[in-house]
Amino acid sequence: MKESLKAGLAHSKTVQVDESRCIGFMGKEGAVYATPRMVSDVEYTCREFLLAHLDPGEDSVGAHVSIDHLAPTPMGLSASIDLKVVEVDRRKVTFEFAVRDPLEPVGRGRHVRFVVETAKTRERLAAKRAKAGL
Repeated sequence: MKESLKAGLAHSKTVQVDESRCIGFMGKEGAVYATPRMVSDVEYTCREFLLAHLDPGEDSVGAHVSIDHLAPTPMGLSASIDLKVVEVDRRKVTFEFAVRDPLEPVGRGRHVRFVVETAKTRERLAAKRAKAGL
């Protein structure tokens, strides 16, 4: 992990709330940004941000998400994800985030990621698969 990763750093990304990001169980008129997709977008935005601060052979994995989904965002609008690093504790990185569409705040919360060495992670996963008979 590079020394550039510090609390206080911020990043933003905008996503288009298209059909793939929406719930489908309320028909087209009820198609809004799905909470699981918002969580996924936050996780990937944090990961993409972290990559610039990691050394070769490192990546990050999500460990915790706490989210309040505050308001619906209809399909067709955009949503901006604003994140801020609030703590770096060895390999643990904690973010606070806010999600808003052009009209109002739609989500907020905290996300924790751990920086991992990809080779070691692959070794642990191979050992677990072998133990499980996969």
